[in-house]
Amino acid sequence: MSAYPVDLSKTPEVTSFFDPVTNTITYVVKDPDSAACAIIDSVMDIDYAAGRITYDNADEVIAFVTKQGLQVEWLLETHVHADHLSAAPYIQDKLGGKIGVGENITVVQDTFGKVFNEGTEFQRDGSQFDALFVDGDVITIGSLPLFAMHTPGHTPACMVYVTGNAAFVGDTLFMPDSGSARADFPGGDAGELYDSIQKVLTLPGEMRLFMCHDYGGMDGREIQWETTVAEEKAHNIHVGGGKTREEFVKFRTERDAQLDVPKLIIPSLQVNMRAGEIPRDEDGNPMLKVPVNGL
Repeated sequence: MSAYPVDLSKTPEVTSFFDPVTNTITYVVKDPDSAACAIIDSVMDIDYAAGRITYDNADEVIAFVTKQGLQVEWLLETHVHADHLSAAPYIQDKLGGKIGVGENITVVQDTFGKVFNEGTEFQRDGSQFDALFVDGDVITIGSLPLFAMHTPGHTPACMVYVTGNAAFVGDTLFMPDSGSARADFPGGDAGELYDSIQKVLTLPGEMRLFMCHDYGGMDGREIQWETTVAEEKAHNIHVGGGKTREEFVKFRTERDAQLDVPKLIIPSLQVNMRAGEIPRDEDGNPMLKVPVNGL
């Protein structure tokens, strides 16, 4: 039984945008009774080798919102992503809305502020964001309540956002045949991740779960990003079928030791811990750092 204020009678309208470069899914979540919406986990495009930023993904979302006559109230981040850059401030400038993330963004900022040797001008208090959520916080999209569930383990600031019969799980869970996200980043913890997943799985079995990423299945399954709590409980290859915390931690730790560092981790962390803003040098020019042997 979930301890959170679940209301399955509400069915938000969910529109998905898949980015094949980073395998990220951005969601526009609309209140069925008004024009209000939220945008979850937006993507800003980067050609890292060329040092070039573009906004094709964000412009597609903006065009959809504009065509539908929607009003953006929230731009939500499920966590500080290490594999893509957020377009939240770009979209905010075009459409409005408040940018929100989990309050443990401050932990992430402190950790990676040191990695990237950020100066004292880099604020580590989460003030780059409009709202910092704690477990159980409730906001609204129009008349549609949405509550935040703190799900650390992949990162300290991970949140799952639940509204009506839909939950947006970030990297806390993947599709059942893909399991779970890694837990070896600074501040990550496999045991915490298991506990967070169990918290998500206390939601009703019919709750729709929307992934932040999908890479297809080992058997050639096409890209998918929606499943249910019941499906995850029964079939998730890492935590389903009653797998214990000890089994999960052993598997996750051994598996993570074999994984490569995400290709976009260096630009992603610098940008995303700033709520999607690109850092600038002392002359005000957009500039990214590359810490040598720092990650």
